[in-house]
Amino acid sequence: GGWVLLQNCHLGLDFMDELLETILTAEIQNDTFRVWITTEQHPKFPITLLQIAIKFTNEPPQGIRAGLKRTFSGISQDLLNVSNLPMWKPLLYTVAFLHSTVQERRKFGPLGWNIPYEFNSADFTASVQFIQNHLKRIDIKKGISWNTVRYMIGEVQYGGRVTDDYDKRLLNCFARVWFNESMFDSAFCFYTGYKIPVCKTLEQYFDYIQLLPAMDSPEVFGLHPNADITYQRNTSADVLDTITNIQPKESGGGSGETRESVVYRSAEDMLEKLPPDYVKARLVKMGALNSMNIFLRQEIDRMQKVITVVRTSLNDLKLAIEGTIVMSEASKNLRDALDNMYDARIPQVWRRVSWDSSTLGFWFTELLDRNAQLFTWIFQGRPKVFWITGFFNPQGFLTAMKQEATRAHKDWALDKVAIHNDVLKLTREEITSSPSEGVYIYGLYLEGAGWDKRRSILVESTPKILFVQLPVLHMFAVDSS
Repeated sequence: GGWVLLQNCHLGLDFMDELLETILTAEIQNDTFRVWITTEQHPKFPITLLQIAIKFTNEPPQGIRAGLKRTFSGISQDLLNVSNLPMWKPLLYTVAFLHSTVQERRKFGPLGWNIPYEFNSADFTASVQFIQNHLKRIDIKKGISWNTVRYMIGEVQYGGRVTDDYDKRLLNCFARVWFNESMFDSAFCFYTGYKIPVCKTLEQYFDYIQLLPAMDSPEVFGLHPNADITYQRNTSADVLDTITNIQPKESGGGSGETRESVVYRSAEDMLEKLPPDYVKARLVKMGALNSMNIFLRQEIDRMQKVITVVRTSLNDLKLAIEGTIVMSEASKNLRDALDNMYDARIPQVWRRVSWDSSTLGFWFTELLDRNAQLFTWIFQGRPKVFWITGFFNPQGFLTAMKQEATRAHKDWALDKVAIHNDVLKLTREEITSSPSEGVYIYGLYLEGAGWDKRRSILVESTPKILFVQLPVLHMFAVDSS
């Protein structure tokens, strides 16, 4: 009648098959017997075991209010009364607020943290223990050593998990703004409406926390209001992807157009628009040893591979739909192409040799645009302004430009040459000639900031505008020796 607890079962998948067989075949005498297993998500976890189990997931709390509730549910009244100093309770609440903030910022992706760190209750407990010990040792006349507190929280307790320099700077900024003498001022607040309550019991803290807003503005976490649009959009995209993935893949018996006919028509349309193969002889005439032409040849090689893969898979898919060749379960690429093209997604075999995009339509349009830039470069000469995001290797393009500048100046050494840029006030259509040195590029966007064209400086984002296109940039090389 007891319980068996098996933890971290994703680390012992071989045993899961044995466990399933044992559960199905063993004669269990007592109805109250249970097997409780814990596991992380794993693509190879036995699906049969999941199907016969009752699933339970422990999701992290959403929002500051829920986060503070969970944090204070692990605090006892004894811990609240552990120190008689007036600084203790405000410091405890501030650490709890910081704990909720660093966890909640994860939902904003790279806007919140460059790397999604696994902050947990151990970080909070260690920080509280440090502050408790620090208050025991301080001289009342000298007061709290804020540099010590900020260093321990921003560099050791929470900062010990942080590996990215910008993330470390952000965490230290939170520590600097929130942990100082002003936090004991009655006017202090983390953000409008988020103050440090003056409470004596846990019940009073819970009553105050319950009055906090259920939905938090991104500004509470130090983010622009646009960050919430990005989060909501990503969440919606995940939900829609999940719904699409669980749709039946086989055609129904209805009178509408079948999946195969839809994909067949789409494949024919793509094959009509697909560019022809490249002829390498033209590159030889342009000067094969020129650094820019070497880069162009590498780009064309990769584009040719994409065109070949797309043409081959589309032709095979048409033959399979017609019944000329068999689309068996073994031909995963064809099955994957059929499913993804019907859902307006990029087939995996195409994605592996190309670039990422939101939908198949955008991807194919980009294929035509990328090809057009390379085709124009070959047959009509070097472009006056380059679409840099249309290259497979943008960094290689800038390196080729740097090599070209180094060869033009006989006294320059390549390892001493650095790349500089000027943001112009011109758009791509206003460019009429190439620069005397370097290249003009376009196609770059700003996320999380705006651009003042008149003053050529970064500004705060405009509400509800997530991305801002930069004007043309003049990239050039300078001798830094």
